[in-house]
Amino acid sequence: MKEMWDDRYAGQEYFYGTKPNDFLKLSAHLLKPHSNILCMAEGEGRNAIYLASQGHHVTAVDFSETGKSKAQDLAKKRNVDINYLLSDLMDFDFGSNKWDAVVSIFCHLPQAIRYKIHSKVEHSLKTGGVFILEAYTPEQLTQNTGGPKTIDMLYTPDILKKDFSDLKWETLRNNKREVIEGIGHTGLSFVVQAIGIKK
Repeated sequence: MKEMWDDRYAGQEYFYGTKPNDFLKLSAHLLKPHSNILCMAEGEGRNAIYLASQGHHVTAVDFSETGKSKAQDLAKKRNVDINYLLSDLMDFDFGSNKWDAVVSIFCHLPQAIRYKIHSKVEHSLKTGGVFILEAYTPEQLTQNTGGPKTIDMLYTPDILKKDFSDLKWETLRNNKREVIEGIGHTGLSFVVQAIGIKK
């Protein structure tokens, strides 16, 4: 799996582009100034770098060395600092009561490990901390515009409700929208969008 992502990020172009995810950008006003933020499965760094440019303290985690290298190059060009940690999410220490926000943008986890990691995410948020997620839903299998090709790795609002029992949902909805992010996400897509606040 790691080799697949290293290969995907190996080209000079940024596979998912260099601009932040639209839903994250629309949700960023909910973050308190100078938040301590974790970006999961951050790849080539576009979302972490955007948040750092807004004055936040950002930690990115991913297992792709190629992704980290490109993220560091982009951060340097944008004149921002991010803390990029190489780790598989199953092995990563999310901590307890640590983050003001956790960001999960198209971080698709297999069902076998999804709940365990999401539980760690929930535990790692401070009280009042913000969880922001956008992911593809099972309906995305009818499209050819990005995302996993197995239903096991796709999300629904009901799945998120079960995984995150200690969040109050400010936003939890299915949406059909154009997702244009590099060559990796290109076109009409079925997504779930979620903003939860730690109780």
